[in-house]
Amino acid sequence: MSGGAGGLERPEERQREPPPGKSLPVPALGQNELLKALVEGAEPPVGAEGSEELRRAQEEWEAVEEAQSGPGGLAAGRASLISFNEALQHFQSAQLRRRRVRAQVPVPRPGLASLLRFLFGPPRLQPQLQGEQELALAMAQCALDDEQKVHMRILQTVYRRLTCSRLGCPRYGAHWEELGFQGVDPGTDLRGTGMLGLMQILFFVMDPQLLPLAREIFRLSQHQSQSFPFCIMSVNITRMVLQALREERLSRECNRRQQVLAVLNQLYAAAFLRLYCLWRGQHRTLADSSALLKELELATKKKPKQLLKSLEAFLKQSPTAEALQQLPSPAGPGGDIDFVGICEPQVELEGAARLL
Repeated sequence: MSGGAGGLERPEERQREPPPGKSLPVPALGQNELLKALVEGAEPPVGAEGSEELRRAQEEWEAVEEAQSGPGGLAAGRASLISFNEALQHFQSAQLRRRRVRAQVPVPRPGLASLLRFLFGPPRLQPQLQGEQELALAMAQCALDDEQKVHMRILQTVYRRLTCSRLGCPRYGAHWEELGFQGVDPGTDLRGTGMLGLMQILFFVMDPQLLPLAREIFRLSQHQSQSFPFCIMSVNITRMVLQALREERLSRECNRRQQVLAVLNQLYAAAFLRLYCLWRGQHRTLADSSALLKELELATKKKPKQLLKSLEAFLKQSPTAEALQQLPSPAGPGGDIDFVGICEPQVELEGAARLL
């Protein structure tokens, strides 16, 4: 991953700005009780309401927030977090109708291939679920758009939930590389999975049960010797589950649950959990990423039900970040992990998988 801001700012300008999430030095804080109260979220001193001093303190604090937020100013710094369901409602709107028509659904196979598929292949997705499948495929064709407020809120929510930052961050900058994108613009890495890739990260960080796992994987991605690009790895996993959907590998499970997006999201989380266990327990590094991604790709296609059961068993334990650290190594003396199939012996690899 490249460093710097890709020519968007001069080095001397960057030196005057703090890293994302860090506070700017405000000498007046120690001298102005009103401003200090605003920073700490406390109530202003008694009798200060409506005073000129309170007005100036509020303006000064807003200036601090704007400087921290960078381009986009208060819009980025104060934008509320967005839930997965709220973001999904946006994509269910009429804006994606054309893309849904062009969505890549499975193509009927002619002649003998069609007969063999009918006899031995996976079942077809039930008609009542095809609209949800088209929506998922349409989101994968939708590019990150700076003009779409919902897109920007999703991006800011991902940043804030992973970094535990109260404020947002600039739309472009090296801080996205710290999250595991390849450059200063996350949209560049979403070309293969579109907004579906970003929506699956949003699902991961906004689900209360999965958030500790997401943050622990993010923490592992910054390990001194086992580091890996978190968001690039996430996009690769989205690509895997998307391909499994296109190849109708998930139809049986979708039909059983009468859901498509929920199955996609849970399979995504299950694959990330498997990656975490193997990466941490077997001391994997970037040199192992290609083989591991191939293994994950095969698992999402051949054993999606087993992966989903592993996630269900994991969630029943309601693990905290501390408990995640205590997971036994899949290659250690303690034997297999207590999650069904999560760290089963490696299977023969097929297909091509690599970091984007």
